[in-house]
Amino acid sequence: MHRSVALVARALVLSFSFACGAASSSPTGPAALTPAAQAAPAVSASSNSPSSAPAGASVDLPGGGRGYLVLPLGKGKHPAIVVIQEWWGLNDWIRDNAARFARQGYVALAVDLYRGRSTSDPGEAHELMRGLPEDRALADLEAGFNLLAARGDVDAQRIGSIGWCMGGGYSLALATNEPRLRAAVINYGRLVTAGPKIDAIHAALLGNFAGADRGIAPDDVRAFEAQLKERHKEADIKIYDGKAHAFMNPANKDGYDAAATNDAWSRIDAFFTRTLKGS
Repeated sequence: MHRSVALVARALVLSFSFACGAASSSPTGPAALTPAAQAAPAVSASSNSPSSAPAGASVDLPGGGRGYLVLPLGKGKHPAIVVIQEWWGLNDWIRDNAARFARQGYVALAVDLYRGRSTSDPGEAHELMRGLPEDRALADLEAGFNLLAARGDVDAQRIGSIGWCMGGGYSLALATNEPRLRAAVINYGRLVTAGPKIDAIHAALLGNFAGADRGIAPDDVRAFEAQLKERHKEADIKIYDGKAHAFMNPANKDGYDAAATNDAWSRIDAFFTRTLKGS
């Protein structure tokens, strides 16, 4: 891992000092793999029927990482998505979102950045995030990308990423470090400001941010968007006025917003359809 990658990751983790919303109380961890047939919470109206999805499975990644892989129905090559967790870890909500993408025809891989650990306690989540080796996290995401690209059922030219909170920042970090990534969704994730890092982005970007976010100020989001436009990067950024951080997680009792969530999912679905399924 190049020193520059490690420095970017270290800056990301040091900046993730805000909560990702309340975690789900459902079982988490490798012993509680949720069938992909279970309906995902807070899905948009365009998601496919839950009864049409196969079950997901745990997979090993090169370098000692791990992930949760969900395959779509049908033969042939499919687009793929790297799904990136909040600071709670790879829990049921992340697995459900991976299953949601599989129902839409994507090979979905949720990378387990904590390698088997997850929590519903904010204090423990904070410690897990702080203890996450930054270069290892990016290496695991890169390993997940490479696993997808090497699969016979994946179109290696059509791989995207998505993350929420901590994972949103890592979705952007993957875009700055992996030139083959075609599309990246950043849901209220930490931003980059260095010109060379923005110059390194080849993926189309979609960003959903919260206007009342205490960790990522709307002014910072606007400055990031201005830098992207200045460098002629393909990006669609939206700030949801008055909405709190982690507004897309239904377990976030203080900040979840159904209307904003449905709108964000509609934007995400249209974005991936255009960038990963379009011509």
